[in-house]
Amino acid sequence: MAKKPAAKPKKEETSSANGAEQTGPMLSVLAQYIKDLSFENPTAPNSLRPREKAPEIKINVNVGANPLSETDFEVELKLEAKAEDENEVMFNAELVYAGVFRIQGIPEESMGAAVLIECPRLLFPFARQIIADSTRNGGFPPLLIDPIDFAQLYQARMQEEAPKATS
Repeated sequence: MAKKPAAKPKKEETSSANGAEQTGPMLSVLAQYIKDLSFENPTAPNSLRPREKAPEIKINVNVGANPLSETDFEVELKLEAKAEDENEVMFNAELVYAGVFRIQGIPEESMGAAVLIECPRLLFPFARQIIADSTRNGGFPPLLIDPIDFAQLYQARMQEEAPKATS
């Protein structure tokens, strides 16, 4: 007995000004690229010798966005990783990884969250891999940065900016 294919759920469709149909909110990646990359191993070859304890690694994350048009945004994810052992810098890696995103059908009040949470969330795995490859190519084990909660970073940023907006 042949099975009938399951009915596909209908999507709500709207027409845009140019006559093309779009379905609800859309976020598209138009491009992604390394904007700036730096890896320093200032005390090599001494920094590559075996050590009794792991170095202290500090990681900083920052997200920025620049509107390119009404619907297109360049989003920059900046990762900085610095490893030190007894005040000796073993390595310093800095990466600005960016993407151009087209965002449509999202309410204005949600646009900031889409740009500063969803876009860097899509960029992060690629940036993480670049940092891992850079540290490995610098003679160290690959630095695998833990996943980042961009929603929490966004909320912290909004809390910091709230007092500034009222003054």
